[in-house]
Amino acid sequence: MIPESDVESINNILASYQISDHAKEVLARVKLLLMVAPTSVGRNTVIQKLLETGDYHFLRSDTTRPPRVNNGIPEINGREYWFRTEAEFIDELKRGEFVEAALIHNQQLSGINIRELEIAANDNKIAVTDLETVGAKNIHKLKPDLLAIFLLPPGFNEWMERLRDRGFMSGEEKKRRLNSAVHELQEAATEDFYQFVVNDKLEEAVRHVIEIVRTGHSSAETQAIGRELSVNLRQTLLSQSDLK
Repeated sequence: MIPESDVESINNILASYQISDHAKEVLARVKLLLMVAPTSVGRNTVIQKLLETGDYHFLRSDTTRPPRVNNGIPEINGREYWFRTEAEFIDELKRGEFVEAALIHNQQLSGINIRELEIAANDNKIAVTDLETVGAKNIHKLKPDLLAIFLLPPGFNEWMERLRDRGFMSGEEKKRRLNSAVHELQEAATEDFYQFVVNDKLEEAVRHVIEIVRTGHSSAETQAIGRELSVNLRQTLLSQSDLK
C-alpha cells in the first residue's frame, strides 16, 4: 500500500515521464506483440500457447504489491511478476527504465521494465504481454511498429457463457468487468493499430496470431469483420441491464 503522502509525488513523476535513451534503443531492436482483449475472451490462454512454441518471451511486469496466493498457489518473484519495493520502482522510473507504468487505485505501482524487453531482444525472441487499451496506446506512441492484437469472442452469447464459466463472481465485479469491456471495445473500433483475431477455436486463433506476427498484418476483410464485431458487441453490452 502506497502512503497517501507519496501519491501526489508519484503522479507528478508519471505525468512528466520520459523513457531513457537506453530504453529507446532496446525498443527499436525488439519485436513486440501486445495482446489486448476484454474480459474472458481467452487472451492468457492464447499467450500460453504462443510461449509453448519457444519463439516468444513473456514480459513480466514489475509491481509494488505483495505476492498473493491464487487457488492455493503462492506467487513467486520472477514467475508471475517482479515484486519491487516502492523505492526501487520510483528510482528506475526516474531513470526512464520503464516502457509503461501506472499507479493503480492509488495503491500500487505497476509497469513493464525495459530489462524484460532486453531479455527478449538478446535471445532473439518476440516479446509478448497482455495489456489494457491505455497501456497499449502509450506503448504504440513509443514504438509505432509494434503488433497489437485485439482478441474478440465469436459472438455475444458465447462470450457471456465464457464469463459465467470463470466461476462465482459478484454482481459488482461483473458490472465492473463489463463496463471496462465497453470502453475497450470502443478503443478497438476506433484505433487503427489493432489487428483483430476472433477466438472461436483456440488453435485457429493461435495460428492466426502467429501468421500476423510473421507477415505484420491481416487481410482488409478480416479487419473489417473484426471492427464490425467490436461495434456490435459493444452495442449489445450497452443494452444489458447489468450495466445500468
